[in-house]
Amino acid sequence: GTGDFTHPAWFAEIKEKLMPAEPGLFRLQDKWKRPTMKQTAAETRFLLSAEISNIYARGGRTRRVHNLILAPDIRAAERINGALSLVGNLRADGRPILGLDSEELAKIVFNADGRCAVIPAHCWTPWFSVFGSMSGFDSLEECYGDCAKQIFAIETGLSSDPAMNWRLSALDGVTIVSNSDAHSLEKIGREANVFDAELSYGGIMAAM
Repeated sequence: GTGDFTHPAWFAEIKEKLMPAEPGLFRLQDKWKRPTMKQTAAETRFLLSAEISNIYARGGRTRRVHNLILAPDIRAAERINGALSLVGNLRADGRPILGLDSEELAKIVFNADGRCAVIPAHCWTPWFSVFGSMSGFDSLEECYGDCAKQIFAIETGLSSDPAMNWRLSALDGVTIVSNSDAHSLEKIGREANVFDAELSYGGIMAAM
């Protein structure tokens, strides 16, 4: 995942230094490649991704939910950024903090492009997640409303594992993924997913 495509400076760098590879995936342009210990690094593919911190009031409580967004192309990401820029300051942080209900975020993302994905991030973290004991909800439907039917995956993050999530029958039809949540360079790859899928955005979404 590219991470942070919502930040204008980073999004500009994404557009400057990446080029299309397989449908919906990108690779580094040749002029930006540097020698590495493992030349296979040159074959890395990137998928447009971002994380949003949603902090808002619902039902007399303050809700704090982090959401991952995946986009199939630059145009979809631009439409998402355009809509979110009307809500809050996207330049303030790589992971923008928006006073936007998670259901409204999902509507913005899915209206930008029906191929986009919204994945609840680190879903059991107490303070900042959909099921967080301190500021979350009791179900995906309670959080995302009618958009819940389009939520096909959740992220365990570092706060849970698949076995923990399998205890909740409401998640039986939801795919469990885990990402490195890499807000600093040394954290990249500490959690990862392995896909047996066609190498394309659509292939990855179909696998999930």
